[in-house]
Amino acid sequence: MPVTVAALYQFTPFEDHVALREPLLALCEEVGTKGTLLLASEGINGTIAGSENAIAQVLAHIRALPGCAGLEVKFSHAETMPFHRMKVRLKREIVTMGEPDIDPLASVGRYVDPHDWNALISDPDTVVIDTRNDYEVATGTFRGAVDPHTKSFREFPEWFRAHRDELLEGHKKVAMFCTGGIRCEKSTSFLRKEGIEEVYHLKGGILKYLEEMPQEESLWDGECFVFDERVTVRHGLEPGDYDLCRACRRPISEEDKASPAYVEGISCPHCIDERDEVQRARYAERQRQRELARKRDAAHSQGK
Repeated sequence: MPVTVAALYQFTPFEDHVALREPLLALCEEVGTKGTLLLASEGINGTIAGSENAIAQVLAHIRALPGCAGLEVKFSHAETMPFHRMKVRLKREIVTMGEPDIDPLASVGRYVDPHDWNALISDPDTVVIDTRNDYEVATGTFRGAVDPHTKSFREFPEWFRAHRDELLEGHKKVAMFCTGGIRCEKSTSFLRKEGIEEVYHLKGGILKYLEEMPQEESLWDGECFVFDERVTVRHGLEPGDYDLCRACRRPISEEDKASPAYVEGISCPHCIDERDEVQRARYAERQRQRELARKRDAAHSQGK
């Protein structure tokens, strides 16, 4: 597949993250990458896509930034460009948890290699927690994992504090996982701060596990939601079967699309009751413009 996709993050204290934005964006635009990168005083996070050479140039630039020599990167590939534009955004946090005293550079859980993960989560002494949001968990998760049913990562600390006793009853170890590993940097740091000693997290996240683990040995069921136009990936990081609702940005299955609640670009079974008529009218106009653009592109291609 011709498009290289790089998911990356690095926690490192930037003295002036604002000054890093323009040179990084200029390079990304020059070499033709697309995607989103987040810059904050605590580091960098994001996913970009482009040619192999373009990605290599951007990664070389990021690795030259203070504290980024050991940048965590997970590669996959796509048939077509999975992003529409290139954005470099300035944020307060590169992954928003809302716990200002959490510092992944000071204390995190123990990293577990994908090939050692099965043994850990199969141990009866281990409680396994999926730190992702509910719509992500819905497309797939590890067998036996606890789903917090959170709408955003900000809800995780409150959820854990409310359910701590029942989660830890009969368990000595806590194992957590997320898409690429970054949320677990903060969630394991948070649990350590809450006094939990035996905290573990999947190194490289679900993406690394799906890349390295043979399907016949896997304890993963379903597909993994990714934040680009591929929507989900399967073992071997092959593109999955889900589509995306353009109204609410949630993953939708073929069954969802067969529902009377599904209208392309306007509503799906997940958001039909969450939007009012004014919002749906706006979505309908956006969908009309999208379809016009598709027709123009098709006509242009035929003209060639």
